[in-house]
Amino acid sequence: MPDYLINTVSAFSFRPCEWGIYVITDTALAKRSHLEIAREVIEGGGKVIQLRDKSLPREELLPIAREIRQLTTEHGVTFIINDDPWLALEVDADGVHVGQEDMSVAEVRKIVGPEKIVGLSTHTLQQALVAASLPVDYIGVGPIFPTRTKENPWPAVGIDLLREVRKKVSLRITAIGGINEKDIPELVRAGAHNIAFIGEVMRAHSICEKVRRLCAAFAAARQQMEEERENETER
Repeated sequence: MPDYLINTVSAFSFRPCEWGIYVITDTALAKRSHLEIAREVIEGGGKVIQLRDKSLPREELLPIAREIRQLTTEHGVTFIINDDPWLALEVDADGVHVGQEDMSVAEVRKIVGPEKIVGLSTHTLQQALVAASLPVDYIGVGPIFPTRTKENPWPAVGIDLLREVRKKVSLRITAIGGINEKDIPELVRAGAHNIAFIGEVMRAHSICEKVRRLCAAFAAARQQMEEERENETER
């Protein structure tokens, strides 16, 4: 393995990448701008926002990303760019997320350097195991359930894959794909450190209120799980 990969893996092995509710923007679903979405997510208590827009060229997405970068910096919110490591670097985003069909993680890491967060989508146990040997900080696992919010050649993997990945991979996991508010407790129990939402949040009348509810549900599920573990330990 090249030296820069070895150094990156060791440097990033301690970064938690745990935010709870992970919101991915979609202006077509939300019927509002990326910046408006970001403002509502932050007001609702969201701690990480991924800017995702497949339709806009980089020159049009650049000023939008800069505005969101300023907003997230002011509020201490993590800002992730979808697919484009050059854009992430140019606006000084916190990181970039790529898929299996996108640029390789090694190339992404070369572009953004050792200080940025790199996330990778995985859809099988084998992909997750491979990701564990790459310079990534977290993996997405999914789609957990069928979803219509993006064109995805990968079938729904179910919660069982999430449980299996959690047992065998130490990377932080973001569950994604067709997830609703009611699914949060089961996903937390299965080992999700983060839960990504697109449609459930973007279609909400009030994104702020929806994110607030999701964050509260996630916190309650984590607390309940920890209490159950403590009770088991005391027995």
